[in-house]
Amino acid sequence: MYQKQGKWSLRFSEAPFILESASVVGTKEGEGPLGGLFDLVGDDDKFGQNTWEKAESSMQRDALTTALGKADLGASDMDYVFAGDLLGQSMATTFGVENFRIPWFGIYGACSTCGEALSLAAAFVAAGYARYAAAVTSSHFGSAEKQFRFPNQYANQRPMCATWTVTGSAAFVIGQGDCASENAVNANINGDSNEIASVNNNNCDNDEGEKSYTSSNDIYKKETNKPRRVKIEGITTGVVVDYGIKDAMNMGAAMAPAACELIVNHLKDFGRRADYYDKIITGDLGSVGHKILIDLCRQKGVDISKNHEDCGMKMFDSANQNTGAGGSGCGCSATVLSAYYLPKLRSGELNRILFVPTGALLSPVSFNEGESVPGIAHGVVLEAVI
Repeated sequence: MYQKQGKWSLRFSEAPFILESASVVGTKEGEGPLGGLFDLVGDDDKFGQNTWEKAESSMQRDALTTALGKADLGASDMDYVFAGDLLGQSMATTFGVENFRIPWFGIYGACSTCGEALSLAAAFVAAGYARYAAAVTSSHFGSAEKQFRFPNQYANQRPMCATWTVTGSAAFVIGQGDCASENAVNANINGDSNEIASVNNNNCDNDEGEKSYTSSNDIYKKETNKPRRVKIEGITTGVVVDYGIKDAMNMGAAMAPAACELIVNHLKDFGRRADYYDKIITGDLGSVGHKILIDLCRQKGVDISKNHEDCGMKMFDSANQNTGAGGSGCGCSATVLSAYYLPKLRSGELNRILFVPTGALLSPVSFNEGESVPGIAHGVVLEAVI
């Protein structure tokens, strides 16, 4: 069945569902306004490893293991995993997913990777290519700063427009409609006994150092008896948008034009107004990009000033945590969606949202050669249903 909606979008005739998700974050994120909502908060940002990169891989393993356990599924149940990170050749993801033995599509969309992963996983499930698919992404302050900006030991000053790369990972389990119903029934039957499956039960043999966590619930799970399910009604795929921004410390300005174009294209494809959504949520524009986005959308006749929120602005208390314009990184939008927005959809506080993770497409090579920083954004329509 043809499911294309307009030029830029897909509207699924049989919408897939987000069955479960899990979030893992570092210490600074755990100290922020959302700290009590994440599944796992590391007691230190090395997560039992001896490098930042290995720590990021460890977060991915924990996020995917936890999400699978919450969904009462194992790695062998997954048909595909769509996953990526910010590092060269997606090295954090390579070592993060290798032992799960799930067919892997490695993807890169910079900080928009969560939207890209969810879009592809949903499309595969909706088309019948998969019964279950996982979407995973991550970022780490230490590894990202080392690759994209300056060595941490350099202690360079950061302008107020700069954002703070989130140390975090999130995983989402996507399934067909009947899977969502089964999952809800199992949650009601199992209740508090529905604990997270062990790594061995997920067919993943992880060889990690010792690590410890402060968890919001001690057994790697949250309340599963939720009355509403979250379906992915459709997606809108973004294009590269380049306004010639060359300041690598001002990612909000680089990404806001791409977010604007995505939102405008989405509303046109679906024939909707901005107020159709309870919230239009961008990934990590921060306070600077938030203002730019609202102005750009107004110039195109779209007013999102009353229902726009940004995950980067939710993650930290910027004034007290010294995080500049807010949070950024692949893990920013992913962990905030998992820990903050999905529970609001399931509880009925929100009915439908347009999730728009944003990414700045730069590399150390392009930056050093004086190239601009293009932006990208991807849109995912999430709706709560009974």
